[in-house]
Amino acid sequence: MTIAALADLRNARRLVIKVGSALLVQDGKPRTQWLVTLAAEIADMRRNTEIIVVSSGAIALGAAKLGLAKGGRGSLADAQASASVGQVELARLWSDALEAHTITAAQMLVTLGDLEDRRRYLNASATLARLLDAGAIPVVNENDSVATEEIRFGDNDRLAARIAQAAGADAVVLLSDVDGLFDRDPCEPDATLVPQVEGVTPEIIAMATGASTSGLGSGGMIAKLQAARIAERAGIALAIVNGTHPTPLARAIDNGTGTIFLPQANANARKAWLGGRLAPSGVVSIDRGCMMALENGASVLAAGIIDIEGEFGRGDLVAVHGPQGERLGQGLIEYTSAECRTIMGLREEQQADRLGYAPRAAVIHRDHMVRI
Repeated sequence: MTIAALADLRNARRLVIKVGSALLVQDGKPRTQWLVTLAAEIADMRRNTEIIVVSSGAIALGAAKLGLAKGGRGSLADAQASASVGQVELARLWSDALEAHTITAAQMLVTLGDLEDRRRYLNASATLARLLDAGAIPVVNENDSVATEEIRFGDNDRLAARIAQAAGADAVVLLSDVDGLFDRDPCEPDATLVPQVEGVTPEIIAMATGASTSGLGSGGMIAKLQAARIAERAGIALAIVNGTHPTPLARAIDNGTGTIFLPQANANARKAWLGGRLAPSGVVSIDRGCMMALENGASVLAAGIIDIEGEFGRGDLVAVHGPQGERLGQGLIEYTSAECRTIMGLREEQQADRLGYAPRAAVIHRDHMVRI
């Protein structure tokens, strides 16, 4: 199914809908009536489309129950405690809302590691498929009760894109508190909504701000554009629409109000997974000659490496940067960080003397790398 406009979302085979904290929770209390209208829309769409929900709100709900300041985000311990309490309430809200339409809700909590590790990613994919086959709607959230600041998605926008990738979805809808992407701060009187985006370019990123307008969520427009990048690489459309209104999906689709990011490529499953990974273990910086070779589909060779950052082992994910620090891609490294430092800048015939064994064909092979 090709998704080229908001109206096409009604015909998607499989759709991921992300709901933010500010939409679901107000002053520490759930917006139950709003959720009732959304659940009705989901039930209606589900006649033709398999639905997965990615829902925020656990920390906000839990913080209110525990009486914690700053919405439960005053410290990591507060956030984890709030999530532990709030996740129970969040699951109940979704279960009740969907049960009214005789739909079974399934809670699925994931961590960054569940989608960064290839085997665990495939396991999550299988679980999603089985739940959908069984007629349930998976309600997914990051497991904030155990996530740390260093090892977490940090926002459910990118999580939604990764879940869409794992589930083989056609599209993602990010319900936000704005109508979509504007060409500048939407608070400015002459700001214009961008209805369609073909590729998240530096110019598109320049339109965004990283601030969340609600103060409840952890995302913002930058996080949504990062999610769009993950989706577009996997051949998945992504839409940003305003979710603050009752029946937000019908409003956006019928009026064409929102921004849709068109898929740019349909990489094979492994490369799409690689491109969506969010936690590189280090950085390999390359010279201009190597950067130009990458443009023609070459691998990263030791001779073109000018710097190594971080500590990593063979098979770890590393980012590839150009000579000016520009991010070019990421891939699976064939050497440890110590070995990379030993052979960087050396031609193949010089590497064996330094390594004590015959060098591999590449530091990062093109088959195990994606451009960003």
